[in-house]
Amino acid sequence: MAAEVVGGALLSAFLQMLFDKMDSKDVLNIIRRKKLNNRLLEKLNIKLLSAESVLKDAEDKQIKHQAVRKWLAKLKEVIYDADDLVDEINTEALRYEIEGESENTSQQVLKFISTPFTAFNKQDVESKIEEILDRLDFIFQQKDSLGLKVGVQNKPPRRTPSTSLVEESAVYGRDDDKKAILDLLLSDEVGGNNISVIPIVGMGGIGKTTLAQLIYNNDYVKNHFEIKAWACISDDFDVFRITKIIFESITSQTCDITDLNRLQENLKQKLVEKKFLFVLDDVWNEDYIEWDKLKSPFEFGACGSKIIVTTCSEKVANMVRNVMNYTLKTMSEDECWLLFVKHAFGNVELCAHPDLVGIGKKLVRKCQGLPLAVKSLGGLLRNEENPQEWERILKNDIWESSEREHNILPSLWLSYYYLPQHLKRCFAYCSVFPKDYEFKKEDLILLWMGENLLEPLRNKTAEEVGKEYFNDLLSRSLF
Repeated sequence: MAAEVVGGALLSAFLQMLFDKMDSKDVLNIIRRKKLNNRLLEKLNIKLLSAESVLKDAEDKQIKHQAVRKWLAKLKEVIYDADDLVDEINTEALRYEIEGESENTSQQVLKFISTPFTAFNKQDVESKIEEILDRLDFIFQQKDSLGLKVGVQNKPPRRTPSTSLVEESAVYGRDDDKKAILDLLLSDEVGGNNISVIPIVGMGGIGKTTLAQLIYNNDYVKNHFEIKAWACISDDFDVFRITKIIFESITSQTCDITDLNRLQENLKQKLVEKKFLFVLDDVWNEDYIEWDKLKSPFEFGACGSKIIVTTCSEKVANMVRNVMNYTLKTMSEDECWLLFVKHAFGNVELCAHPDLVGIGKKLVRKCQGLPLAVKSLGGLLRNEENPQEWERILKNDIWESSEREHNILPSLWLSYYYLPQHLKRCFAYCSVFPKDYEFKKEDLILLWMGENLLEPLRNKTAEEVGKEYFNDLLSRSLF
């Protein structure tokens, strides 16, 4: 559902790939050989660099503003056309290289190689460059009216912090998950560890926080643990901040300590021989040293103490855990329908709107088992009784139907934001596939290899590196 929004964000990584192509030795050689207008190409490079500087601001603002998304779509078309043009130049360079490698190459092979490229023409290429430059100029003229600024750095979107409160009657389909986690929490011998860290893993919007809230407020849990604390982490994994949140939560007092050592000493004293439950919600930090600093005072708690960590990343989960990860699955269609009815119809009887039920079930099917998407969609349609409006939203993604920000978008954005650059490039390449296209892991790795997207590693083949990249994207809930 987020293909357009995430696709726009991937332009940054795609541009980096394009710059690499333009700076390649083969392309520069063929430019000299064909005597292409180098000033035109330099101008194109500068214009694309300018696009990159504006792109960072546009990628953030597109979440709330449909006009910016449309502007990005136009820019994307031009950048892709520029990439096609550079590929055309690169292909001509490849033809020269193959023809020059061996004078004994058969005429039949040379004819096959040359035939598709006989149309390469200096004037045509320069004309295409000028056309692309004109389109880029036109697009940039619109940036000021959209409030887009140069040099703004990408940042994760602001999200309302989660709390431990939950309306249990509004939660559907998580009874089995709740029971499984409770069994782990209420056992004092989970994995033989003094303090057990239990990660709940799943893609953004799947309901990890809601499940943690249900468990945190369970009566058995309240009676089992002497101390409880909830901390929403999100993009700001600051050891001092998190420690202070936990300390203030268990003491119910404001803390004015400004030194981390003193703060952790005080927290340690509160935890000695006490059985506690901490929930660290929405963790993205992959720095083990920072995690180790945070948990150092936790080690003084009583045997049977537990920490629940919710995360979209298996890499994070594997870093913090000392028991098995709990992977949360999507909800069934029937469960999603009940959730949708709760938020879309409220207390209104369904029989009062029979013409909306069929459309509603199609809408729920589009959410593919993600409760946050269902909830956002239900809230968008709440008290809307016009079937034509429901049909309009059925044909569009939910964020195309409203300028309001939806929680699911920042959830998906963070998954992209925290990717290292080499994975962003590979993920960017996947945007060339049409929506709902099914691809094979092995085929995708070969395509990455063909585009030189895999960074070589000592003692590893390109295929092995590609498998690592693929599995890393998979573990971050991006595939």
